[in-house]
Amino acid sequence: MLEQVRTGLLGSEPDLRKVGLDPNFWYPMLVAKDLKKGKAIPVSFAGEPIVLVRTQSNKIYALENRCAHRQMPLSFGIVTGERLRCCYHGWAYDEFGRPAVPYLPDGAPPPRGVRVYPCRTAYGLIFVFPGNAALAERVPLPSLTSFHSNDYVTTCFSRKIACHYSFIHENLMDMNHQFLHRRWMGKFQPKLLAFRKGPGFVEVDYTFDSLEGIFGRLQHMAAMYGRPGKEPRAEASGHRAEYDGDVMTVATHYPYQSLTLHRPKLDGPLLQLWVAYVSADREERMNRPCGVLLIRKPAIRLLAYPLRTFFQYFVDAIFEEDRFALEAEQRAHDMQGADWNQEILPFILELRALLMSAGITASTRVDLSAAS
Repeated sequence: MLEQVRTGLLGSEPDLRKVGLDPNFWYPMLVAKDLKKGKAIPVSFAGEPIVLVRTQSNKIYALENRCAHRQMPLSFGIVTGERLRCCYHGWAYDEFGRPAVPYLPDGAPPPRGVRVYPCRTAYGLIFVFPGNAALAERVPLPSLTSFHSNDYVTTCFSRKIACHYSFIHENLMDMNHQFLHRRWMGKFQPKLLAFRKGPGFVEVDYTFDSLEGIFGRLQHMAAMYGRPGKEPRAEASGHRAEYDGDVMTVATHYPYQSLTLHRPKLDGPLLQLWVAYVSADREERMNRPCGVLLIRKPAIRLLAYPLRTFFQYFVDAIFEEDRFALEAEQRAHDMQGADWNQEILPFILELRALLMSAGITASTRVDLSAAS
C-alpha cells in the first residue's frame, strides 16, 4: 500500500483525494447545544441529506432529509410534539421514520417511510452512524475519558473547510507546517521524537522549543501545571516513550484525529483536541471538522475560563490560517487533476497509506448505501 501511495504522488492512480470516508463509523454531525428543543437542522454525510430532530420531550433522532411523498427536505418542516411534519403536505414522521398522513383515504395502504440513521449524543456532540445500521451496535463510539473529568474545561466546535479530509489529517500531523503560523507561534521549533503505526492508526510524538510569540506565552502559562519541559530522556521501542519534557502527540485512529499535549508528572494531558472530519458533499470537497477541545484547569481554578477564552482565540486564529492553506491545496489538486504533492516524511506516507486502505471508492459507497 505504501508503494501505491508513492506511485500516487506522480499523478497516477490511486489518488487519495478521491477516496471516500468509510461510513461505518460514528461521526459527529453537530454540537448538541446548537439543536434546540422543537427544532430540526439539516446535515449531510458524503452528499446524503440527513435531518437531526430534537422533539418537545428532548428526544433526538436522525432521518433521511427527504419526504417520502414529494422529496421535499424535511428540515424545512416543523416539529410537532414527537414528530417532524413536512412543510409541503403535512406528512408527519416519528423517530422510526414512519409517516402519518393526515388525509390518507380509507382503506389505502400506508406509504413507505424514510431511512432512519442510528443517532447518539456524547461529549456534547450529536453522532450519527451513516453506514449500515445493522453494524451500529457493534461499532463503539470514540473514547474521550477526560471529557467527564472535573479537571478539564471543555469546548465543542464545528467548522467548515472546502477540502478533502485527507489534507486536514496531513496538515495536523505534520508540525513542520507551523511556519505558516509564525505570527502566532514565534520561533516554534518542533522536534520529531518518534512515530508509531499499527492496524488503523498512525501516531507521532514531538517536543518543541519556542521562546517568542503567543505559543511561547502559552508555554509560560503552562508552568501553572508543573515544571518546565526538558529534553527527552529516552525512547522506548514499540510504544510511547517516557520523556522528561513536554510532548505533543498527534494521532490518527481512523477516522478520528487527536492532538494531545503531555506534561511531565501531570496526571492526564495538559491539553487535548479530538476531531472528526465529516465530508458533506458527494465529491468530499466540503468538510466539517467537528470535535472537542479539553484544557486542564490550573491550580488557581478562577483562571480556568479566562484561559479557555485565550485558547479559543488562539485556536480560531490558527484554524483560519490552516483553512487558507488547505483550500489552496484543494484548488491546486482540482486544477491539476491529480495529486502532485511531493511528500518526503515517512510518517505522512504511512498516514496516507492508512487513509487509502481504510477509505472507500465511489463504487463501494454505492454498494454500502444499497446494503443499508
